[in-house]
Amino acid sequence: MFNALTPMPADPILGLMAQFREDPRTDKVDLGVGVYKDPDGNTPILACVKTAERIRTETETTKVYISPAGSPEFNRLICELAFGADHRAVLSNRIRSVSTPGGTGSLRVAADFIKRCNANATVWVSDPTWANHLAIFKAAGLAVEHYPYYDTENNALRFDAMLEKLKTLGKNDVVLLHACCHNPTGEDLTPAQWDQVVAVAKDRGFTPLLDMAYQGFGESLEQDAYGVRKMADAVDAMLLCDSCSKNFGLYRERIGACAVVAKDSNAAAIAQSVMLHVIRANYSMPPAHGAALVETILASSELTTQWHEELKVMRDRINGNRAMLVERIKAQSVTRDFSFIARQKGMFSFLGITPEQVALLKSEHGVYMVDSSRMSIAGITEANVDYLAAAIAKVL
Repeated sequence: MFNALTPMPADPILGLMAQFREDPRTDKVDLGVGVYKDPDGNTPILACVKTAERIRTETETTKVYISPAGSPEFNRLICELAFGADHRAVLSNRIRSVSTPGGTGSLRVAADFIKRCNANATVWVSDPTWANHLAIFKAAGLAVEHYPYYDTENNALRFDAMLEKLKTLGKNDVVLLHACCHNPTGEDLTPAQWDQVVAVAKDRGFTPLLDMAYQGFGESLEQDAYGVRKMADAVDAMLLCDSCSKNFGLYRERIGACAVVAKDSNAAAIAQSVMLHVIRANYSMPPAHGAALVETILASSELTTQWHEELKVMRDRINGNRAMLVERIKAQSVTRDFSFIARQKGMFSFLGITPEQVALLKSEHGVYMVDSSRMSIAGITEANVDYLAAAIAKVL
């Protein structure tokens, strides 16, 4: 049976990580992997997570399965974090949430759920989007198309073109929107632009699917959820895929959530029953450990306060890296305008150089980023930023 198999190409980001590890140069710079790094280049465990782990170790009494939906308390707390405890959709019981194996698991649950709802649905994703979005929805047997999003020539949002395309979509369409910190461009919708997208969604009747992998990494926990909350207030049906990997630093614990918002409580309960059926045939039961840590943090005012402080440190560092890189490139007497990097939000930006220049950065200077020139801003440090800026100046 296996003799007919041919090797699959390596994932470009995972392959880049392997190349970086094998590079013997001591001044190499990793701007490929999408994880937060502190000023020393480490990805630390948050102090609030350490405390939550101690509490869990002392209080956990069993390793028995949890339900396919996961912990009800985690689901309630993560739902309130995303939508707001006083949101009308929350108060009217229009939302059902399940815990999932990471944000990727959440997206796969959403994809299989959409397939059950409408096998002929088309999922529309931004051009560009996170590469794995395409693989996940295609693996579920769904058609995938792109709507205009980013102008690589001018390093700006193609909002008018985006809106015009959305105005052509309808009830057989699902539109995936990045709630904040767009991956890979870092170019987000403004509140005023969100208002227009929400109005089009309500008018055209397509189903919004919001992917929120970075809540708290852009402006704040509240501001980053603007689009999610506005959309849930306006439409009768939407999906939210959430991740705790970045904002809680729980990458390897694989904890996320998938929420369905329906027109009323009864419709939400029916939708959840279908979602649970999807889960049972997929991974049956979600992992419990990461969800328990998030639940412990969010249920404690003291740990929540500490988490907010640690999250702000991460957010400020990333935003500071953006401004620092722009300043240091300019100090290299580069006349090209890279100020857009400082304007954008979240972990990623396109540097806006050619694949050939990206290759030169890697071969000549040991600077690793994806061929599209997508770079992880968290990989920049005070120790490497001048070297990085000089290398960029040399390949321009």
